[in-house]
Order: sequence, then structure tokens, then C-alpha cells
Amino acid sequence: MPGISGGKNYHHGDLRNALIGAAVDLATEGGPERVVLREAARRVGVSPTAAYRHFDGRGELLRTVRAHARARLAEAMERAAAREPGADDPALAAERRLAALCRGYVGFAVEHPGLYRAAFGTVRPAAGELPADVPVPPEPEIRAFTLLKEALEALDRSGARRSAAGAAAWSAVHGLSLLLLEGPLRRLSDRRRDDVVETTLAMVVSGARAR
Repeated sequence: MPGISGGKNYHHGDLRNALIGAAVDLATEGGPERVVLREAARRVGVSPTAAYRHFDGRGELLRTVRAHARARLAEAMERAAAREPGADDPALAAERRLAALCRGYVGFAVEHPGLYRAAFGTVRPAAGELPADVPVPPEPEIRAFTLLKEALEALDRSGARRSAAGAAAWSAVHGLSLLLLEGPLRRLSDRRRDDVVETTLAMVVSGARAR
């Protein structure tokens, strides 16, 4: 859903996408807590009743916003990797790509904290939103994790044996992102933050090398 941007582009016949765009704007401004179906409807200029024709409730709207945020995160990672210069040595190229993907991950979290938190927030249906016999939709693939896993597999193919699964690299960048957004590292200056990010990425790449 890239390109969706609130109710400003709303026209009749595209109400669902307009509501999603408004909800994405709300998440961007204040995280998943700000995503409320009534507020999205107000921004688009329709009644809550009209909005409920497209979404069962806040839970479904949040799941849609989460999918959008995860797609944006993966796109940021891929852009960061595309800017990374190549290398003749396959192992070095694979290491650079892994570091760039991780850098793009943390960069997205820092630049878009509301969307980042929305990407990983737990969505539980509110009471009465879904009948008890209706299962919650299964979790879709998280492209960001797949990108990291594929980068580590490329490092494998280059002749270096990675010492940990993709989950280890993901845990490192996800934990760092949360510390920068909500933990004690949030007070760091831009320069100091960049130093911490690069040091962490060096540790991720080092942990993926053969020992």
C-alpha cells in the first residue's frame, strides 16, 4: 500500500484505502495507540457507520496498518542495501549487504518511530469485534526478517559459515531500535547514536563470520 496518505486523496468508491491512509497517518504521528477507526473516519470525512462497512473494528484496522508499516520497513532496508557499493569478494559483498540491511532497519525505526512501533505491536480484537468462533488471521511473512535471513544465507554461500540464525541478527537490530526509541539510548546525540549503530552492526557481521 505505498503511496496511501490519508483522507486528502479520498474520493467516492475508494473509502477503504482512504481509511487505511488516515490510519497510517495516525500511526506515523503517534504510534499504534493513535489508530482509532472513528478518528480515521473523521479525517476522511465520513461517519463511523460508513467506516464499519469496511472494517470489523479497530483490530482489523490495526492489522492492516501493521502490514503497511512492515512493508515500509522492508522497503527502507532494501533501499539501504541498494546504496551499498559492491565488492569483488563475495564474502565481503555479503557482509556489506547484511550491514546495510541492518542499518536500514535501525534507520527506519529512528526516522519513523510511530510506524515502527505499529509494525510490531500486538493486535488483540476488542471485546465484541469478532465472534468467538472466528479465528484471528494468521501472521503474514515479515519481509524484514526474510531479508536478513537471505543475507546470512548469501554469506553462507560465499564460503563463510554463519554462527547464528537470522533471528540473532534480527534480535540485535530490533533491540537496538527499541533502546534508541524508548530506552536509555534515546538521549544520545546524533553522532553518538551513529557510533552505537555502527558498532552494533560490526558485531552482527562479526558474529556471522566463520570462526
